[in-house]
Amino acid sequence: MAHLVPPSIAPQVAAASSLIERHLGAGLVAIHLFGSAVDGGLQPHSDIDLLVTVTQPPDEAVLRALAAALLAISAPPGSSPDLRALEVTVLALEHVVPWRHPARRELQFGEWLRTDLMAGVVEPPMMDHDLAILLTKVRGHSIPVLGPQADQLLQAVPREDLRRALLDTVAQWNTPEDWAGDEKHIILALARIWYTAVSGGIASKDQAAAWLLERLEAPYRPVLAKARAIYLGQEEDDLAQRHDAETAAFIAHARATIEGLAGSR
Repeated sequence: MAHLVPPSIAPQVAAASSLIERHLGAGLVAIHLFGSAVDGGLQPHSDIDLLVTVTQPPDEAVLRALAAALLAISAPPGSSPDLRALEVTVLALEHVVPWRHPARRELQFGEWLRTDLMAGVVEPPMMDHDLAILLTKVRGHSIPVLGPQADQLLQAVPREDLRRALLDTVAQWNTPEDWAGDEKHIILALARIWYTAVSGGIASKDQAAAWLLERLEAPYRPVLAKARAIYLGQEEDDLAQRHDAETAAFIAHARATIEGLAGSR
């Protein structure tokens, strides 16, 4: 399946897969590439999303060593000509099959955690409501870099659990402190969640934003269009400096609408 990986990221995906195999050994069941890389929405600052499935929870020392090693083959968005940001989620089959919500993840690696990881701080395994959304994405569209197709390995997430996960996710964003420095990603995440709440499907950030721009009330369109243009590399990210009021208004409106949509089903 490696030939299906977009050529521009194939070397980094191969390096990450080799490193993951080396650290997780015989317990490794599958590695799935998902997200922008397989949705046709790979943009200049897009992450490489990998879901790693193991038979049973790895030891803390193994997870700590894996997280530290991944730092060397990942880079903050836009900071390296050769490396993209990796986002790696490790799950143990025994905690997701049979499916239950919320499910437990063993490890989350991402560039937003770099400072902590470099200091030796690794999040412990924890329950994560977002896994209902993540597994829906992976089952719907992913490339098995190692192991079987996702829908042969992972069970479908019931619509009710997906609905609950959407509500739990938007409930995190209440005040400007909750999105400070991450305005673009949260605006686009809300567009994706809005799309899922309406359709039950999963769209890329770009696709969801384009879909919503055709339906959104006029006062809220400019900040969404701005976030989309930043994501596509067409404009500079000045949302925090020049568009704080518009950002807050969009987030409040989107959250209320999504809660109405998801709460009514």
